[in-house]
Amino acid sequence: MGKYFGTDGVRGTYGDTLMNTGFAYRLGSALGRYLAASKRNAMLNAVIGRDTRMSGPNLVDALVQGLNKHGVHVHDLGIVPTPAVAQSVLEQLSDVGIAVTASHNPAQDNGIKLFNSKGCKLTVVEEDALEKLVDAESDSLDDRPLAKSYPLDGAAFYINYLSSLMDQGCLCGWKIVLDLANGATCETSPAVFRRWGAELILIGDNPDGENINKGVGSECPQALCQAVREHKANLGVAHDGDGDRLVVCDEKGELVDGDVLLGIFGLYALKSGALRNNTLVATIQSNLGLDHALRQAGGRVERVDVGDRNVARKMRSLDVNIGGESSGHIIFSDFATTGDGLLAAVKLVELMCKTRKPLSQLRREITLFPQKTLNLKVAEKRPLDTLKKLPRAMEKLEAEFGESGRLLVRYSGTEPKLRLLVEAEDPKVVTKALKSLEKAARADLEVIDS
Repeated sequence: MGKYFGTDGVRGTYGDTLMNTGFAYRLGSALGRYLAASKRNAMLNAVIGRDTRMSGPNLVDALVQGLNKHGVHVHDLGIVPTPAVAQSVLEQLSDVGIAVTASHNPAQDNGIKLFNSKGCKLTVVEEDALEKLVDAESDSLDDRPLAKSYPLDGAAFYINYLSSLMDQGCLCGWKIVLDLANGATCETSPAVFRRWGAELILIGDNPDGENINKGVGSECPQALCQAVREHKANLGVAHDGDGDRLVVCDEKGELVDGDVLLGIFGLYALKSGALRNNTLVATIQSNLGLDHALRQAGGRVERVDVGDRNVARKMRSLDVNIGGESSGHIIFSDFATTGDGLLAAVKLVELMCKTRKPLSQLRREITLFPQKTLNLKVAEKRPLDTLKKLPRAMEKLEAEFGESGRLLVRYSGTEPKLRLLVEAEDPKVVTKALKSLEKAARADLEVIDS
């Protein structure tokens, strides 16, 4: 991770040293300078959208001021899901797209996500270059022009595109619970499902600037499950604050694991010949049951580091059209350049219609392996390849597992912790292997027991 950019843009508590209007102005100016250097003497265009946080308009204005300083023409999409920003980049032939959002974080936080002219998230190299430019910028009020942007109904573009993926009225007789997290999807997701004729029960659909993700949304799906049971709905769908991922529950009100969802998409695409190169892209966090299910059907899983940007990049390099994370970021690259919670829900409903199977039945086709994890607080995060006993223990276990088990050993990116994960078909093997890893880790590292 860089000085400002994390795994998914810049994020922090609004008003702190990182997430404030001064920083947003410097980032906007740095971005404008970066674009001007790459496209000399050309007209520069940007699109910008936000979620429902109270701090959003101030950050948008500051970003626009910074962009305007370098002659960048800005279209303001208003409140739209993050994937709508990526789509608008392509619709408007823009040079950059900006989403002002902190995703599933609480209302006091905010953030900035950037998309390039192809609707893809920036590379680490591009972010590093921007960080250097940000540090060279001044946030003096004297230097700032008046913010000038042009309104554009980004929600309408997005709604029309998503609703075109299935026939009008195709969900007549369906009852669906939507939890909109009081966030960016409050207008878009209901509009799409209503066009298909579904009866909707809405949760988290009254944003007030301070209640985004508060007890609702993908991080808090309890109300979703309860509403599905109470209303005898066909499906429950919960978004996060910016709508780039989803959590679903079946008609019985039972949550469906994100890896199961990803596996269902991969398996049915593979069976129908629609999964390009017979490959599904997932992250190192995904369950080994995913690999097992795809392998039995004649496909494979390719793994990358955590982050939907990494998933998308690997998908492009392998020419693969479905990938995602267990958190609910799912990418269908034939239809979108980035993770899209509403699109994933659409593809799930489409699959349920085609197979005529309820989700409670579809989910049984992916069996996840037993998994155990352990976090050890350490005095020092010494490089794993410099340790003695832990690498040997890992090598021994991996040889014993073959394709029937998996282990993951890594340090937390934000805390002084060593994370241990073990998966295997036999839960007793999992328990024994985790104890073996813990013993080796304690022999190599100073572990702080609380």
